[in-house]
Amino acid sequence: MADAKIPYSLNSKAVAEATKVWMHKRGVTVTEIAELVMLLQKKYYPNLTMEECVHNVEMVLSKREVQNAVLTGIQLDVLAEEGKLLTPLQDMIENDEGLYGVDEILAFSIVNVYGSIGFTNYGYVDKLKPGVLERLNDKTTGEIHTFLDDIVGAVAAAASSRIAHRKQAEREQELGLPHAPEDVEEAAKKPAAGNDLPE
Repeated sequence: MADAKIPYSLNSKAVAEATKVWMHKRGVTVTEIAELVMLLQKKYYPNLTMEECVHNVEMVLSKREVQNAVLTGIQLDVLAEEGKLLTPLQDMIENDEGLYGVDEILAFSIVNVYGSIGFTNYGYVDKLKPGVLERLNDKTTGEIHTFLDDIVGAVAAAASSRIAHRKQAEREQELGLPHAPEDVEEAAKKPAAGNDLPE
């Protein structure tokens, strides 16, 4: 009797590790994303620290749906770089075709993790393309980041939204107002040791 096929089971730890490895391979650090978060939020929270920004980026990247989007987008960029996609998709991704919006749709799955407030933040950094986004959009390098630039902007936008929600909750607590925290998970209070991306 032939060996029965072992049913597929998701290895969450492997997915999280692959996300870190691939972002590092593509030259993106948590600190660079946190700098975008600082740009988006400093005006509203003058006492915001880079440490808080880094922590919130790490919390966004710990979400499985975010990891799925990161891995999918990066793989498509890499395949396009290697010329392994079929035409016309190869040409559209290779040239970051303006009317090809699937990269933004994938980014929206990240933006939406912390509510619709993220769309405003995402639209702003996507238009401005500051910091790491400028580098990822440099078409002279030979690298293709059609998906990754939107993903990085989306992670920054989601982290910004996460900060806004938490600052509002803190304000309500200080005022003694009744409030319902949206997630009281231990992971939200302190990142797990060794679970961070390269700085």
